[in-house]
Amino acid sequence: MQLYNKLSAKERAELIDEAGLERITISFYQYANIGNPEIFRNHLYLNWDKLDVLGRIYVAKEGINAQLSVPAPNFNAFKEHLDSISFLNGIRLNIAREQDTKSFLKLKVKVRTKILADGLNDESFDVTNKGKHLRAKEFNDIIADPNTILVDMRNHYESEIGHFEGAIVPDVDTFRDSLDIIEEDLKDHKEDKNLVMYCTGGIRCEKASAYYKHKGFKKVFQLEGGIIEYARQVEAEGLDNKFKGKNFVFDHRKGEKISDDIISNCHQCGKPCDTHVNCANEACHLLFIQCEECASAMDTCCSDTCKEINSLPFEEQKALRKGKSNSNKIFKKGRSEVLKFKK
Repeated sequence: MQLYNKLSAKERAELIDEAGLERITISFYQYANIGNPEIFRNHLYLNWDKLDVLGRIYVAKEGINAQLSVPAPNFNAFKEHLDSISFLNGIRLNIAREQDTKSFLKLKVKVRTKILADGLNDESFDVTNKGKHLRAKEFNDIIADPNTILVDMRNHYESEIGHFEGAIVPDVDTFRDSLDIIEEDLKDHKEDKNLVMYCTGGIRCEKASAYYKHKGFKKVFQLEGGIIEYARQVEAEGLDNKFKGKNFVFDHRKGEKISDDIISNCHQCGKPCDTHVNCANEACHLLFIQCEECASAMDTCCSDTCKEINSLPFEEQKALRKGKSNSNKIFKKGRSEVLKFKK
């Protein structure tokens, strides 16, 4: 019985090309009480592997957080399986605005302590006492109110390439970092202002809204389905799009265009650009913004040093990496000192 992926990304990419099928990129989450996450994890893997589902799925006692892709011909079967699970029956699926058959190249279903790394003690507050969900039209209306404070609950490398007009965009590396900063900055407005939050697909706002209500904020709101669902509703209902730029996504696409605005710059030359890449030197793998010209000149590397290493024969590169792990500079997401035009 196969319970883990056995194919490399390269092998899987070749199979996708051979199949020639459209794939649908999807994300969803659900907080629920899962008694045995390991058994549930295995159940998902066995069923989804048969349907050629690929993606990154986290399962914990508190629920599930999933980003995945499924072959279009298998979508109905996939949805039927979701509906067969009581707490996932009828769940909203965030369908990617821009599709890519290779958004994911492996099926990874992992058991975690939490489905969202928030660093919070959930026992200290009622996580079900959440803020009011807003559809796109309601969201547009409330952010036009001068008594509203709009906050981006994402990290700096996400908001750098796209965000809502007038939003507070905390300069943070992690979701947990933003929680205390926002509370401190807005402490004088806990009762008189509307606190409206948004994130990629809604999961961070689910926890943050309950946390801020616990902290004494009286008027707490969140964008239903996040930026992904907002973009869909704006298009379907002919609404004004208040989001500028790209929405960062956590798959091989690294972003999907919500508007034609380019609000960020290449971290190497400063040219307007909103394309994230990972440094081609596998020993670095730094995430940063790079234009086509710099990608060509630098061989998709972040520095001359990485370019030199990347030009070495594979076995020499492998020998250099032996016994070493990637440093935490990977997670600086564009803050590395080698990047001249970093934010």
